[in-house]
Amino acid sequence: MSFSTTPAVLVLEDGRTFHGSAYGSIGETTGEAVFVTAMSGYQETLTDPSYHRQIIIQAAPHIGNTGINRTDDESAQIWAAGYVVRDASRMSSNWRSEGDLVDWLKESGIVGISDVDTRALTRHLRDKGAMRVGIFSGPAAEASESELLARVQASPQMAGANLVDEVSITEPTLVPATGEKKFSVAAVDLGIKSMTPERLTERGIDVHLLPSSISFEEIQALGVDGVFFSNGPGDPATADDQVELLRAVLDAGIPFFGICFGNQLLGRALGFGTYKLPFGHRGINVPVMDRTTGKVEITSQNHGFAVDAPLEGETVAPHKADYGRVTVSHVCLNDDVVEGLACLDIPAFSVQFHPEAAAGPHDSSYLFDRFVDLMSASQADSAAKA
Repeated sequence: MSFSTTPAVLVLEDGRTFHGSAYGSIGETTGEAVFVTAMSGYQETLTDPSYHRQIIIQAAPHIGNTGINRTDDESAQIWAAGYVVRDASRMSSNWRSEGDLVDWLKESGIVGISDVDTRALTRHLRDKGAMRVGIFSGPAAEASESELLARVQASPQMAGANLVDEVSITEPTLVPATGEKKFSVAAVDLGIKSMTPERLTERGIDVHLLPSSISFEEIQALGVDGVFFSNGPGDPATADDQVELLRAVLDAGIPFFGICFGNQLLGRALGFGTYKLPFGHRGINVPVMDRTTGKVEITSQNHGFAVDAPLEGETVAPHKADYGRVTVSHVCLNDDVVEGLACLDIPAFSVQFHPEAAAGPHDSSYLFDRFVDLMSASQADSAAKA
C-alpha cells in the first residue's frame, strides 16, 4: 500500500474549500457532493451504479481498514466520480481481503482526497444541501481557487440528468433460479446491483436482466410472471421512456415491484410528481416504518430524489382512475419522506430503499417474499378466471 503526499484541494460550488492529500489517482474530477453515513460497506458503495457522477464523502472517519475483495463488488466497476475520506487506513487486515482500497482507487482512475474534515463538510452539506464539487490534485491543483471554482460551476447538475442508459446493460442476460424454478421475472436494469438478482434467484425465480431501453413487446414475448425495476442514478423526471414502459406493465396487470429509482418511476407512472431532496438519504442506518405492519426497520438507502404523494389515506391514481387506489406504505421516520407505494387495486408496489442490502442491514428482505406472494396471487386469480 502506498500513500501520496501530493497536496489536493476540494472546492464546493458555493466557494467553500478544503485542503488535504491526494487519495487514489492524481488529477481532477467533478460531480455532485453527497455524504454517506454508513460505517461499513465502502466497497459496495463505490460499485453501486446509483452513485454514477457523484463524489462520495464518507462520514465515518476511518476508511479502508478491511481492504477490498472481488466478491463484494455490486457491479463490474467503481461508478463514483470521486472519493473523500478523513483518515485513510495505513494498513488493511481482513481474512477476505484481496488488496488495499487506495491501490484499487488508483488502478480504477478514481480521484480522491484524504485528510479532510469530513464532519465539517457533511454538516455544511446538511445545511446548504447537496451541490457540485471538484477534487483537484497534482498539476490540476496548481490553478487559482477562482479558476477551480469556475470549473466546478461549469460541470453538469444532477437535476435534469438522464443517466440510466449509461449504467444499464446493453444485451439481455438470464440469471437462472437457484433450485426449482417457480417464477420468471423481467428485471429492467436501471443501475441494478449484483445482490438483487441473487435475492430473487434464491427464491426460485429466473431473472431476465434487461436493458433500460427494452420495449413492452419484448417483455411480453418472455412470458414472465412479474416485472422488476431496479435502483439507478439521475433524475427520475427524465425517464419518460421507462415510465411509459411501466404504464404498459400496469395496464397489462403484470405484477410489479420496484426499488429506489423504480419506486420513483412507479410514482410517476401513477401520476405523482418527484422532487429533489436537500441532501438525500445515503447510508445503511435509515429508520423506516412499514405502515402495513407498524414495524420499524433499519434500511440501506441511496437516493437524492423522492416521490411527492399524499402521506395520509388512500388516493386514486392521478394519471388513470383504472389504476385504482394508492397508499403510501412506508415512510421515513427522520423526515417523513415517502419510502414506499402500494397499489390496492392492481398488483404493484415499490419501496425507496434497498431490501437486498449486501452490506446490511437485512430488515427489509421480506419484500422479495411479498413480490413472490404477489405473483402467486396473480397466478391463482388467472387460474380461477380460466
